Amino acid sequence: MNEQQYLCDHYRFNAEQRLKAFNFFVVLSMFADGGVFTAVEKGFHPLILVLLGGFVVIVSVVFWVMDLRSRALLNLAVPGLRAVEQQLPETARVFSRDLHSQHRFIRYTFAIRALILGQFLFGTAVVLFGALSFFEVV
Repeated sequence: MNEQQYLCDHYRFNAEQRLKAFNFFVVLSMFADGGVFTAVEKGFHPLILVLLGGFVVIVSVVFWVMDLRSRALLNLAVPGLRAVEQQLPETARVFSRDLHSQHRFIRYTFAIRALILGQFLFGTAVVLFGALSFFEVV
């Protein structure tokens, strides 16, 4: 295995793992959010809302950390891939061209983190709503 193949395989594997983790987060979030809405609709005890909201918060934090690690692993390969690209025509230097045309909000990282942050805020709001409802009941 040569350096180019090693770097490409490393990058490909970690990029695929990151997207798989994100897809799993989306599915898990849909079920958790559905549980919250069902609990509100059916008038479950407020502590159930606190637990469900806490679950959403924990899942968001765990996936945020996983995404940070995945991103770090991806970034390990980029300098090597940029060096390998120097042998290619300028139009084929994907990583180098991306470095110079970075749009802050048009990135997978922004989209992934925005959704995770949204879920974290939703879970926090559910915890607060459940806690306030609990103290009204008591």
